[in-house]
Amino acid sequence: MKKKFKLQDLDCANCAAKMEEAIKKLPGVNDAVVSFMTQKMTIDAQDGQFDEIMHKVVEVCAKVEPDCKIIM
Repeated sequence: MKKKFKLQDLDCANCAAKMEEAIKKLPGVNDAVVSFMTQKMTIDAQDGQFDEIMHKVVEVCAKVEPDCKIIM
């Protein structure tokens, strides 16, 4: 399953790259793209675990960029 999310208050391209790299390492994630320019994130993950994976994605993003919010 692939879903797109809007990001709010993502402050730098370096943080976006760190978030993307960390998300790609999560179990069940097939691919992830975090764009600083468009303030959007695309997650491609296993269907049955998508909600659980998104919970972990939110945690990862909060560690890298505490002010960034994922609009679901």
